[in-house]
Amino acid sequence: MILRTRLLTVTTAVAAATSMMAATATFAADKLMAPPVNTLSPQQSSGLVATLTAMDAAHGLAPDLSFRLSSLHPGVVGQKIVRAQHTYKGLRVFGSESVIVTNAAGSIVSVSASERRNKLGTGLAPSAVSDLVPTLSAGDAITVAVNSIAPRGTHRWEPSAELLLYPIVKTERVPSAAGKPESELNALDLQEVVERYELAYYVKLRLALDGKPLYYDTVVNARNGNIIAQWQALKTVVGTGNSQYNGVVPINTSQSGGGYQMLDDTRGIGGKYGGMAITNANHSSANNPDPGNIYTNSTNTWGDGQQYINGGSTTNANGQTAAVNALWGLMNTYDTNKNALGWHSLDGNNTATYIAAHVDTQYDNAFYDDSCKCMYIGDGDSFYSLGSIDVIGHEMSHGVTASTADLVYSGESGGLNESNSDIGGEMVEAYARAGGTGTTIPASGNDWMMGKEISKSGQPLRWLYKPSKDGRSPDAWSSSIKYLDVHYSSGPNNRMFYFLSQGSSSDPGSDYYSKYLVKNPPAMTGIGSDKAYRIWFKSLTTKFTSSTNYADARSKVLASAQELYGAGSKEVIAVTRAYAAINVGADIDESTTGGGDVTITTQPANVTVTPGATASFNVGASGGTQPYSYKWFRDGSEIAGANAPAYSLTAQASDNGATFNAVVSDASSPVKSATSAKAMLTVRSGGGPDLVTNGGFENGTTGWRGTTGVIGDFEGQSPYEGTRYAWLGGNGRYAIETLTQSVTIPAGAASATLTYALHIDTDEVKPFPYDKLTVSVRSSTGSVLRTLATYTNLDAADGYQIRTFDLSAYKGRTVTLSFIMREDRSKQTSFVLDNVSLIAQ
Repeated sequence: MILRTRLLTVTTAVAAATSMMAATATFAADKLMAPPVNTLSPQQSSGLVATLTAMDAAHGLAPDLSFRLSSLHPGVVGQKIVRAQHTYKGLRVFGSESVIVTNAAGSIVSVSASERRNKLGTGLAPSAVSDLVPTLSAGDAITVAVNSIAPRGTHRWEPSAELLLYPIVKTERVPSAAGKPESELNALDLQEVVERYELAYYVKLRLALDGKPLYYDTVVNARNGNIIAQWQALKTVVGTGNSQYNGVVPINTSQSGGGYQMLDDTRGIGGKYGGMAITNANHSSANNPDPGNIYTNSTNTWGDGQQYINGGSTTNANGQTAAVNALWGLMNTYDTNKNALGWHSLDGNNTATYIAAHVDTQYDNAFYDDSCKCMYIGDGDSFYSLGSIDVIGHEMSHGVTASTADLVYSGESGGLNESNSDIGGEMVEAYARAGGTGTTIPASGNDWMMGKEISKSGQPLRWLYKPSKDGRSPDAWSSSIKYLDVHYSSGPNNRMFYFLSQGSSSDPGSDYYSKYLVKNPPAMTGIGSDKAYRIWFKSLTTKFTSSTNYADARSKVLASAQELYGAGSKEVIAVTRAYAAINVGADIDESTTGGGDVTITTQPANVTVTPGATASFNVGASGGTQPYSYKWFRDGSEIAGANAPAYSLTAQASDNGATFNAVVSDASSPVKSATSAKAMLTVRSGGGPDLVTNGGFENGTTGWRGTTGVIGDFEGQSPYEGTRYAWLGGNGRYAIETLTQSVTIPAGAASATLTYALHIDTDEVKPFPYDKLTVSVRSSTGSVLRTLATYTNLDAADGYQIRTFDLSAYKGRTVTLSFIMREDRSKQTSFVLDNVSLIAQ
């Protein structure tokens, strides 16, 4: 099987089937997300659903499948992130959904999906309308759920019951792992397969009993009332572990009458209090805590920095300290995500939140409640006050998860939910400890231990770098991890993130060692907290779905790293190794960087063009001491101003036969240099100028729009000429990818001839056109003027084939050359494109 290693088996961007693809945005390192966005109009919503449905119909999916848009968040500037639930005959399919990124024109830029609907309409689900009618009412289902948890409990929030289709999923081994011992299984050795579907109610209960919140989600069979699944839904910081933490800190308050109040109206809008607020729950019962009123004070000096004295006032200096902890933590959580990532508040749309301090009496808990999108903090008994900076960052990160991926709080997805909060807590701590300013996450400052400050014993709740130190959390993935409490199944992903940020150790006796890192060097290199958090946060907000597990997380984190930092980058390598370190995917070698002599790793390649076309030469190097400097030579003479890794020129007939090479020098003293091989430029005789810019892809993405991540030099395919090409497909899973380029054909041209080289290979074995590449000419508005060719997996052949088309009918017009690839849900087909040329003469 050939899977394109440039994506490491990850689906990348897709394009709208009915409109021309707009340029893929470049994710800037200093800003990930845009400011809050407006909601979609009814026309935009219905148009997007229609486009998605048409795309599915083209792949032969059951006509009763559709979409229900559920949320909207900002993406990078000019983009929106839309989450769409999958439906069947109008009912939601639990855990099956798509995350769609759209551009300013409303066209689809990318889709990331969890597919749990692929067997609907195949006999595994109800097909007749009568089969979708429940025997139980919603009230009956709620009663069943309540009786299973706490019949005497009181409802903190109104219960709900949603009728839906619940996929019963089983775990199977992939064929290559059929004979592996259980102890040797890797996360990628298993796959989740839908066994059947049940008509069910998804019941959400937010109960309280005897001072304890009982938040549970329950799936009840709508036919017979049996409980299919149930999991705890309260996002609480307290796991199994056993501060006045920050000294004198600045807090942002506002004036109220002749005094002050803990209302920060500069961070967030709307919400319950019109800004970010800290309130006094004043020991109201955890059964049904009342957040109370916003803290007020006659002066703007708050707290005494001491642990709350049980039974004392909650409003004097001692009682205010818990509120100071809360406000400082909440301010830094907001600022970390906004200043470093561009994400506003919990939902990305800058909706204000609040924290209520002094919940209950000697209450050993802090929790996030999604019903109010707020947090409650207890004063502690076995613990100190539970308002440390990492605990607040942790709980508020649950709010980010709830507003985006909404990872189901059970099994592997639940572990990832908890891990995201631990990661968020540590990143907020690092940002706050460094002064709480700037646009990057500091490389140090946090302790990589969750809740150490609130512990009276000094033992943290969790160790991110070595989860097993708590005696219950595993250090690596195993097939049994989905059965653990989510506070423990989070452990491996926490460790992954630590390694991604900080690196590992090669000493088997170290807490930072992983036996799964078997490539070179044995100690992997970290990329720092800032890059690690950007990659992780992008994955959470634009790719993860509610049912994402460890294997799926790996593929989507790799995709994010590639989109942010490029295929083959050290960041992508680090992600691969960090997941390998926790037994999710295989380990790889790191590229050698630094030390030794400079060596040429990418030689300039021969180029053939027509007069007037752009010819590009590229060189790559390794070793020595970076940064490198470059000098390009033509026929042995230095080219003035040519000092980049790539050199391009507009070729003329007189350039035919010229040779080009580069000298790469490092920054050491004395300087080390390496000289590349010579590459020859061939300029075709006759014909007019080539109207296609960078048709050989040697100059990267220049001239092309769409899914430009398919352009490059990747392991697994070879170019027709030069070193680069466009590899459309090759994913082995659902994907749509597009490349387009606008060209103007002169009105006076006698002819206009389009040619390109195309290689097709496939793993499909059945004689059915599963995967497809469509080549067309489109108008400036995206309408199809002519479909030139359609290729499928049935057209696979050895080597490249040259394709030629007459486009003289479009003389005097500006048209768009469009290449759209659609791949189904299994068995890859690769459409490798090179040497695209349009000659008018």
